[in-house]
Amino acid sequence: MDTVKKDRNFVIKLISSISLPVGILILMTMMVIPLPVFLLDVFFTSNILISLIVLMVALQTFKPLDFSSFPTVLLFATVLRLGLNVASTRIVLSQGHTGTDAAGNVIEAFGNFVIGSDYVVGIFVFAILIIINLVVITKGAGRVSEVSARFTLDAMPGKQMAIDADLGAGVLSSEEAKEKRQSIEKEADFYGAMDGASKFVKGDAIAAILILIINVVGGLIIGTTQHDLSFTNAAENYVILSVGDGLVAQIPSLLLAMATAVIVTRISSNFDLSDQISQEVGMTKAWFPAAGVLLLIGFIPGMPNLLFIISAFFAGGIGYYLLKKSKKDEIEESLKIEEENNEEDKDTINLNEIADNSSISIQLGYGLIKLVDKDNTGPLISRITGVRRQVSKDLGFIVPTARITDDLNLGADEYTIKLGHTVIGQNQVFPDKLLAIPGSDSDIKIAGIEVKDPSFNMDAVWIDKHNKDKAEASGYMIVTPEAVIATHLNQLLVKHAGDLIGQDEVQDLLDNLQKSSPKLVETVIPKILPLNQLTGILKILLAESVPITDLKRVLELLSNINISKMSIVEIAEIIRPALVGLLIQKICPINKELAVITLSPEMEQIIINALKEKNTSGISLDPIFTKNMLKAIAQAYETASSKGDNCVLLTSPIIRKDLANLIRQNIEDLHVLAFTELPETRRVNIIATIENKIQEENNK
Repeated sequence: MDTVKKDRNFVIKLISSISLPVGILILMTMMVIPLPVFLLDVFFTSNILISLIVLMVALQTFKPLDFSSFPTVLLFATVLRLGLNVASTRIVLSQGHTGTDAAGNVIEAFGNFVIGSDYVVGIFVFAILIIINLVVITKGAGRVSEVSARFTLDAMPGKQMAIDADLGAGVLSSEEAKEKRQSIEKEADFYGAMDGASKFVKGDAIAAILILIINVVGGLIIGTTQHDLSFTNAAENYVILSVGDGLVAQIPSLLLAMATAVIVTRISSNFDLSDQISQEVGMTKAWFPAAGVLLLIGFIPGMPNLLFIISAFFAGGIGYYLLKKSKKDEIEESLKIEEENNEEDKDTINLNEIADNSSISIQLGYGLIKLVDKDNTGPLISRITGVRRQVSKDLGFIVPTARITDDLNLGADEYTIKLGHTVIGQNQVFPDKLLAIPGSDSDIKIAGIEVKDPSFNMDAVWIDKHNKDKAEASGYMIVTPEAVIATHLNQLLVKHAGDLIGQDEVQDLLDNLQKSSPKLVETVIPKILPLNQLTGILKILLAESVPITDLKRVLELLSNINISKMSIVEIAEIIRPALVGLLIQKICPINKELAVITLSPEMEQIIINALKEKNTSGISLDPIFTKNMLKAIAQAYETASSKGDNCVLLTSPIIRKDLANLIRQNIEDLHVLAFTELPETRRVNIIATIENKIQEENNK
């Protein structure tokens, strides 16, 4: 049985692989070798069938790329039709004197149906079809294809930048980013191909006109001169055959032109074209005014009053039906939501559920609920999952799950991010808009709501979705609302990493490490250091963004030092140099010079002297001295950031910890490192040295 099935699959696969080459050879053959009339009927019927299938497929697609092979299909369909035109022209001119059935029943039927007893009417009908195809549909579709191709190519750099930004923020995995890049390239190739493919349809329409003229004129000459037919008989035979031949070819051409127009004007949606149009056109507010206008026209004297009145009542009836249907759908949706809220499903997020024990929580205004609505595929949920995965990988422990709830006390478009019960972030996003962040070369201003990016405090503007291509072409980076929240969350998680880890998380790390290094774990925990103190040390390291991914190295260091009389702060300072290398790699690639800011020896000595007088409230420095120092450091840091350089403050290990605490309160993103923490092979570039401005002013 399996052998028979395999043989059958092999035969089917073989037939599929050779069908296209064989079909092309048949096309080329029928342009040269005369075809029997029966085969001509079969091919014409098949041509109509193919065109109908292509049009139906175009109508059922959700987005243009769902039918990415359409340009190639259009090419082959056009070549098939032209080949049939060549074959039918040969038969019409050589056998047309025998009667109207000389070129087959299909051509004769189409000719008689359209022409009837009036040749002039038939020719005009054919001309009208040509005009509709060539001037209206084909020309419009070609223009749309041309514009779409240009805008798609112009928007490619901006889309690539957006993908890189999402990849860097951990929102996308490398596989997802690769798929998105391939999709962008495929989209550009598709619209470029469509721009060229539309020319096939235009050329085909022009060819149809020329073929008709050749068949009529040539048939009249051949019939009257070679076959001794009267002009009337020749006209009767050859005009019917020519118009029938033209119609049989032109109807499939018209169908393919419509398919081309449908494809290039299609907007990506979760519905096929029929469902999309019915949903968008089915607005109650549109049908009632239309019915009212028709009713008014129906009462105007001289108008076909009855027809307009009936049409008005028909439109009003549709409006009433849509109104009842919309109310019914709203009731059903509310009942559905209520039922879902009452169900206890661990895999879904209930917006009405409030968890007091959640470490991380996100509160959304009612206008942002659609971002986690499963009917909208919950884009925010997947983004947050990606952020948690990336931050966990970078920091070395599993970040707790973020609980999402609604909050009616917030504005419709506002959100807050809490750590426990403390708000650590709050901002506003617009779910129906896009955030555009200007690039360095963006000189065109886009209309919208001007704001500051919540993550990096950069100038940005919320724009309408239809301005996306224009903004990307102008060098703006486009960010979706869910990506804005996710990026903001990513930044806050890294900033508050020390508050996210607890004894339970540390115990999980130890349990995992014990599988590979059981003796090491048993030696250190709890013999040398209890779990709570180890947790405190890791919290201190994470507070300064030092990854704890190498927990084995941490325990090895702890096992080799005498920590009996040391505080957890002192212990953390001792083991920092072994771990800070990972932090330095994130700040600056290893093949690049690390930009550093340093303090002058005089400045460091002043701080060292202040440390000797340190009390329980912390380091005591002159307020003016502190203000000037922080201002100078901030200026140097901003200058480096504007050039695209990530820099650190490099100082003596004696003052590193206290100075880091002071800096972190004023300049959040500036890391403070000790000279002893730099790897020996690491190249540095001193971009600024902070001097004592008070002393300088006294000298003046």
